[in-house]
Amino acid sequence: MRIAVTGSTGLIGTALVRSLRADGHQVVRLVRRAASSREEVTWDPKRRAVKATADGLAGCEAVVHLAGAGVGDHRWTETYKKEIRDSRVLGTAAIAETLASLDAPPKVFVCGSAIGFYGDTGERAVDEAAPPGEGFLPSVCVEWEEAAAPAQEAGVRTVFARTGLVVAREGGAWGRLFPLFRAGLGGRLGSGRQYWSYISMHDHIAALRHLIDTESLSGPVNLTAPQPVTNREVTEAMGRLLKRPTLFTVPAPALRLALGELSADVLGSQRVLPRRLEESGFAFAFPGIDDTLRAALN
Repeated sequence: MRIAVTGSTGLIGTALVRSLRADGHQVVRLVRRAASSREEVTWDPKRRAVKATADGLAGCEAVVHLAGAGVGDHRWTETYKKEIRDSRVLGTAAIAETLASLDAPPKVFVCGSAIGFYGDTGERAVDEAAPPGEGFLPSVCVEWEEAAAPAQEAGVRTVFARTGLVVAREGGAWGRLFPLFRAGLGGRLGSGRQYWSYISMHDHIAALRHLIDTESLSGPVNLTAPQPVTNREVTEAMGRLLKRPTLFTVPAPALRLALGELSADVLGSQRVLPRRLEESGFAFAFPGIDDTLRAALN
C-alpha cells in the first residue's frame, strides 16, 4: 500500500513510518522543505499548498496526518497559541482540500486529533459520544476536525484519531517524566486526583494502522488505553517500577506560576474511554499502566 504521512519526523510519525516500511508499505513523507527524493512531497501547511504530483499524493491509498506544533513545547503566549491552532487547522485544511482535488483520492484519511476535545471531565468517564468541552484546547480540536470537511465531502473515509498521552521513553510528556523519577525527584502533580488517559507507543501505532485498515471506522475514535488512571496512581506505578521514592509534590499554585495557562491542561482531569476502538475489534497489548510503563522502559 502507498501511504502518505505528515509529521513523519516527530515521535509518533517516526515510529509509524518505521512500522509501515517494515511490513513492506511504500511511505510518502510530506516535508516543509524542497523534496529530495521520490518518497517526499513538499507542502506548506500555512499556505494550504501541497504539491500533489503523480509521484506525490496521487496514487496514495491512505493519508495519515500527524503534523502540529507541540502543545507542551512552550509557555502558552498568545503568539504560541496561534501557532498551535494554525499548525493544526491550516495544515488539515491544506491536506483535505488537496485530497478532494485528486481525480482518484485515497480511500482513507486518518487525521490526528486529541482527547483535549473533551476538556476537563473530572471523574466522569467519556467516550466518543461526549460533546466538546470548554477552553482553548477543546476549541482547537473542534476547528481541527472541522477543517477535514473537504475530504469527507469528497467521499474519503475520514477518521479522527483522538490521542491521549502516549507513553514513550524517547519523547513527549513521559520522555520528561522518566529522568525525573529515575533521579528520585518524581512525585504527584497538584492533588494527584486528576485522571490521565494514556496509551503505550506500541498500541498507539497499532491503533493507527487499525484505523487505516478497518473500513467500518470513520469519525472520532479515542486512542487511549481502556483503564485511565489518576496522576497519583501513575506516580505510585513509576516509583514501584523504577524502585525510587516519590515523595515530591508539585503544588498546583507552583505549576500555575511556572506554566501559566498550560497548567490547566496538566492539572485537568480527562477520563476517556476507547469505546469505538474496542468495539471494532482492536486488542490492546498493554492495557494497564504497569504493563505500559514496562513496555516503554524495555
